[in-house]
Amino acid sequence: MGRGRVQMKRIENPVHRQVTFCKRRAGLLKKAKELSVLCDAEIGVVIFSAHGKLYELATKGTMQELIERYGKYTGGPPADEPMVEPMQDAKKEIEMLKQEIEILQKGPRWTLCFKKSKC
Repeated sequence: MGRGRVQMKRIENPVHRQVTFCKRRAGLLKKAKELSVLCDAEIGVVIFSAHGKLYELATKGTMQELIERYGKYTGGPPADEPMVEPMQDAKKEIEMLKQEIEILQKGPRWTLCFKKSKC
C-alpha cells in the first residue's frame, strides 16, 4: 500500500518543516546526481534554506564554471565583468529621467493655441 498524496502547503511546525527540508533536499540532490550519471548531463543545483544557508551541487567541474557556461549560452554578461545590481541600474535610470525633466523644464516653452483667434 502506497502513501497518500501530500498536500502542497507550508508546514506550520518549524521542526517538521526543517526535517522535511533536509530530507527533500537530500532526495533532490541524489536525483540530480543520478540524472547526471545516467544521462551524462551537466547539472547545477542551488538551494538557499529559510535561514539563508547555501547548498549547491555541480556534477561536473565547479559551480562557477557552470554559471559561466550558462551565461555564455544565454547571452548574459561575461564572467570577468561584475554584474550590476538591479537597484543600481534603477537608480541610474531615475537620475537620467530627472536630468531629462530638468532639461525639458528649462527649455523653451511652447504654448499651443487651439482657437481661431491669434494667441
